[in-house]
Amino acid sequence: MDIRQVTETIEMIEEQHFDIRTITMGISLLDCIDSDIDKAAEKIYRKITTKAKNLVAVGDEIAAELGIPIVNKRVSVTPISLIGAATDAMDYLPLAHALDKAAHEIGIDFIGGFSALVQKGYQKGDEILLNSIPQALAQTSKVCSSVNIGSTKSGINMTAVRDMGRIIKETAEASEMGAAKLVVFANAVEDNPFMAGAFHGVGEADVVINVGVSGPGVVKRALEKVRGESFDVVAETVKKTAFKITRIGQLVGNMASERLGVKFGIVDLSLAPTPAVGDSVARVLEEMGLETVGTHGTTAALALLNDAVKKGGVMACNQVGGLSGAFIPVSEDEGMIAAVQNGSLNLEKLEAMTAICSVGLDMIAIPETTPAETIAAMIADEAAIGVINQKTTAVRIIPLGKEGDMIEFGGLLGTAPVMKVNQASSADFINRGGQIPAPIHSFKN
Repeated sequence: MDIRQVTETIEMIEEQHFDIRTITMGISLLDCIDSDIDKAAEKIYRKITTKAKNLVAVGDEIAAELGIPIVNKRVSVTPISLIGAATDAMDYLPLAHALDKAAHEIGIDFIGGFSALVQKGYQKGDEILLNSIPQALAQTSKVCSSVNIGSTKSGINMTAVRDMGRIIKETAEASEMGAAKLVVFANAVEDNPFMAGAFHGVGEADVVINVGVSGPGVVKRALEKVRGESFDVVAETVKKTAFKITRIGQLVGNMASERLGVKFGIVDLSLAPTPAVGDSVARVLEEMGLETVGTHGTTAALALLNDAVKKGGVMACNQVGGLSGAFIPVSEDEGMIAAVQNGSLNLEKLEAMTAICSVGLDMIAIPETTPAETIAAMIADEAAIGVINQKTTAVRIIPLGKEGDMIEFGGLLGTAPVMKVNQASSADFINRGGQIPAPIHSFKN
């Protein structure tokens, strides 16, 4: 590495908010299965505290050695519905408490995997897990939950969609932070290092390290240097910047893997914003020439950004996975918050942007009076975009307060303006239940 590259890296860290957003250890809990839920909980606690006991220390060590902030250290585990199904328990709170206790013991920020995969129907344990979510998230501080309700191969489980509308309402009523730790997916991936949606897939190795990079501020600063240039130049600039960011992510992943003695999984290329000024995906899009994010042209700008990030990242690392795109969480991005407040960005535009970005309606506050069926219909729309376009989509909706309020979550979760919701009813549509079949292009065998 020559002196120019060293200087660039220092600038990325000090001036452009570059960081490694997370190193996430994925841990299989399949060997913790027990017919006694209390014994299963104890096995879970022991395995996590054994396998991940040095995760935080190693992360801090690498950060100090390289001079690169590693903001979060996290753990993801096997979907808990699979573990709970072996028991006769009628709620899985003991397993949630075991996860939370282990997370506190090893000092990580979050633990993900209080999850269920129900894209084609419920198995034993799935409904129990769903109904345990509100209290599990209310009674724990570090546990995150996700439910996959659809996939391109199986279609959309509309019964689960209906149920999740109710569960989200109950979760928000049980605790202010609960719904911020709950994600509903279509086409969920098994190696996602980001919360709240991370879980450790059954196709993964026993223990792996996955890395999530960040850097919207770095991309924005690079684009400032090519103002007025054509989109060919813009795309090339983003691609080269993503390459640099990803190379650092791979370096951190390799170092963590070696020092922890576990397999290196993937680098997730997603541009993840924070509430800090200068660390916003919205401001990157505006740097391309939009007066404000949400105006006409926003989806096209996001398409260019997403594609160029992936092209640059894939060239930099052959172990790419997770979601790998641009996140557009409203509460976690000061530019998105500003666009909502000035009236340029609404739920309908965010839904359109979902066809391009990594997730979907993410960290969005809506009025607490919003019916469960309306929330379920939002989930159905997002799932349809994912299923038809063969991509991951997600919903993290927080029904709190009234339209125009500002809901403060703090930290990386930021502040959410309560957004306007269409008042026309979707109840008859949602209450049909059943399954929306897989699209014709899913039949590729």
